[in-house]
Amino acid sequence: MPQPAHLDPSAFEAAGGPVGVLLIHGFTGSAAETRPMGAYLAEQGLTVSCPLLPGHGTDPEDLTSIRRQAWIGEAESALHELQARCDTVFVGGLSLGSLLTLWLGANHPGIAGLIPMAPAISVQNRLMPATLLLRYLFKYNPLGPMGEDDLGDPQGVERVWCYDETPLWGASQVYLLQREVRQALSRIQQPILIFQGRRDMHLEPGAAQELYDSIASTDRTLVWMERSGHNLLIDGERQSVWTQSYEWMMARARGKST
Repeated sequence: MPQPAHLDPSAFEAAGGPVGVLLIHGFTGSAAETRPMGAYLAEQGLTVSCPLLPGHGTDPEDLTSIRRQAWIGEAESALHELQARCDTVFVGGLSLGSLLTLWLGANHPGIAGLIPMAPAISVQNRLMPATLLLRYLFKYNPLGPMGEDDLGDPQGVERVWCYDETPLWGASQVYLLQREVRQALSRIQQPILIFQGRRDMHLEPGAAQELYDSIASTDRTLVWMERSGHNLLIDGERQSVWTQSYEWMMARARGKST
C-alpha cells in the first residue's frame, strides 16, 4: 500500500458558511482520501471537517489494540463541533467511514443527510467473522493488505495514504461495528445519498441496494459509479462524487431552510 510523500494523512478542516459536512475516511486509510473532497466543498462555501480516526495515519501497530468505540467517539466529537458552528450538518464517509456515517445517522436524527460511499454493510470477504479468533493468532493479515486492484484509474494509488499491513484486531472492530450498524439500519430516517462502484471487489455487488432497501428514509438515492472500484474518493470518477454530493446537499439544505 502506498504512502506517497506528497500526501498529508492528518486531519483537515476548513471554515465556511452555515452548512457543514463531516467526511470520514476508510479502514487503514487516512484523511488524505477525504481531504480533496473536503477542499472542493470548502471552495463552494461549506464548513468542512475531515477527522483522522484513532489508530490511523501513523503506524499499523496503532490498530492492533484499537476499539471501535474510539472511532465512534472521534466521529461524534467532530459532529458535535460542526453542529455548534453550523445550522445544517451532513455526514459522509467511505467504507469504514460509511459505517460510522450510518451509525451517526441512526443515533443522531438531527443530521440533515447522509452520504455513505462504498457502504461496508456487506463484504465479499467471508473471513471477516473469523477475525474475532484470528486476531489472537496473527497480528496482521497473513494474506497481505487489502489492495486497490479494482481501481478504474490505476493512477489512483498515487492519491491514497494507507497502511502496508492490515491489523486483524482492527479488522475485527470493523466487523463488530458492521454488525451494530446492520441492526440499526431501520432507525435511519434522514435523506440519504448512497454511492457504490461497479468495479468494487470488496463489497458484495448488492451492498448499496441492500442498504437502500433496509433504511426507513423516504428521501433516498442510489448512484452507481460505472468505472470505479471500492475507493471512490481516489478513483477516476471522484470529482463526479464530489459534485453530485454538493448538489444533493445544497438541494436539501435549501429545503430545510424554507
